[in-house]
Amino acid sequence: MPKFTDSTDIRIKAGNGGRGAVSFHREKFIAWGGPDGGDGGKGGDVYIEADPRLHNLSHLFKDRLYRAENGHAGMGNNRHGKNGADLTVGVPPGTQVLDCNTGEIIADMVQQGARLLIAEGGIGGKGNAFFKSATHQTPRFAQTGIPTEERKITLNLKLIADIGLVGLPNAGKSTLLAAITNARPKIADYPFTTLIPNLGVIERSDGSVYKIADIPGIIEGAHRGQGLGLSFLQHIERVRAILFILDITGDDLEYTLNLLRSELDSYNTELTSKPSHILLNKIDLLGEEEVWERRKLLAEENVLPISAARGDNILELLEILDSLME
Repeated sequence: MPKFTDSTDIRIKAGNGGRGAVSFHREKFIAWGGPDGGDGGKGGDVYIEADPRLHNLSHLFKDRLYRAENGHAGMGNNRHGKNGADLTVGVPPGTQVLDCNTGEIIADMVQQGARLLIAEGGIGGKGNAFFKSATHQTPRFAQTGIPTEERKITLNLKLIADIGLVGLPNAGKSTLLAAITNARPKIADYPFTTLIPNLGVIERSDGSVYKIADIPGIIEGAHRGQGLGLSFLQHIERVRAILFILDITGDDLEYTLNLLRSELDSYNTELTSKPSHILLNKIDLLGEEEVWERRKLLAEENVLPISAARGDNILELLEILDSLME
């Protein structure tokens, strides 16, 4: 399975303009015709395009030079050189394009099919026919094509989803994602089960469709880069609503919830203002009375006990998701 890559630096270069031609007309019985050197072709442009078939940046190689074709040289008989072929670099929707030197955001490729001209090809040089004049009948020179500069850019993917699942490692996010969507994430019972974000699609009976993202487990200090940290907190920035998922068998539910909220707030204060709901997962491991007692440990109204593994209260959860998306 290819490595999930959500950030990489690449080098890009548009094509150089083609050289103009120095040529003189040759024809039977005409020993020395006039200048007929054609112009050089334009260099190819480089585009960045949001391709919905792509889900991460693993198809791009760090620091590789991606370059468009140079313009072809002009030819005799006033023939224009062929323009260089353009190059399109595909990225998944949600990719930010930044200047590698300044960190400035050049574009945010949110919409599918969005297309950005990131480097424009050089103009082809003029052939000697262009320079013919009444005072200069036989120019023996032509222009070189305009060269282009290499540029380094940073591509930074932020997943586009409607709902983000946030919880500590092994809280059951992947199991829940598999239970309510068409996603089939790898699931196992050990910390840091999910090492890459997983996306699933929920299709409701009324035709509503929305995406839900399983964000890899957060630990204390994630906003400072601890654990998976910043690598994956960025993927929750675009969501419309957040589901906090807690392991109901955990030691301190209130502390865990406050930790998750604190890490999100420390990373981006706007995250904690998004609509949210709290899920207490793994109720299948406890008795009904114990579930109720542990539910009372949270002084919150928007709490739903569930079992992602057994399917308890999943229908109620889907109704909650509908209300969060209104």
